[in-house]
Amino acid sequence: MLAIFHKTFAHPPEELNSPASFSGSKTPKLPEETLKDFLARHPPNTFSVNFGQAAVLAYVPPDGRPFSPHQRLFCGFDEIYCLFLGSLNNLCALNKQYGLSKGSNEAMFLIEAYRTLRDRGPYPADQVLKELDGSFAFVVYDSRVGAVFAALGADGGVKLYWGITADGSVVISDDVDVIKEGCAKSYAPFPTGCMFHSEGGLMSFEHPMNKMKAMPRIDSEGAMCGANFKVDVYTRVNSIPRRGSEANWAEWGTD
Repeated sequence: MLAIFHKTFAHPPEELNSPASFSGSKTPKLPEETLKDFLARHPPNTFSVNFGQAAVLAYVPPDGRPFSPHQRLFCGFDEIYCLFLGSLNNLCALNKQYGLSKGSNEAMFLIEAYRTLRDRGPYPADQVLKELDGSFAFVVYDSRVGAVFAALGADGGVKLYWGITADGSVVISDDVDVIKEGCAKSYAPFPTGCMFHSEGGLMSFEHPMNKMKAMPRIDSEGAMCGANFKVDVYTRVNSIPRRGSEANWAEWGTD
């Protein structure tokens, strides 16, 4: 899967953008070049959805090839779109809890969970993600309000990467080679057990009361790359970042 968001709609940690990206032999590419590379690397039935200058989502449907051992899903409903990688062991229970049919897949569930929390749910996003049992990575894009939400499971069973393109756009993908080619030195593994929101930034849903810290990454050439992000066990925040009295995936910001 591949998701690209214009810098106006996504605000990743500053440490992800490495100054070394423009001083090495390889420099970051523009978003359209990265999309072209992704589509060229995968089967002919790979498709993409373009949202003007705001975002692009690309999806590789399962075709039996050994690209990934994990389930790959794409779903869109009510102007909300979800790319999902992995599987949830408790999907049946979650579908029942949210009033979905037994045949609903993980991407459908995440869209409904997002809609519920955005519109009327009083529960923090981290509490919802803690209920997900399995190996998973997902990106949700709410095209109506321009909100981006991404998360990676805590068990490390699925890999996800993110980086910064030449124009400052944010790229999220499970294809590390596409990320490396498109973002040069400005990329890093997406931290496990963490979630990113375009308004609220990066935080751990495993330890939501602790701040995230950036650890410098040094590549094989000795150049500093985009940082690794980890939970700072020594620093705690007073409250989980949110706007207003309710946690809201569409309007999740700091007080």
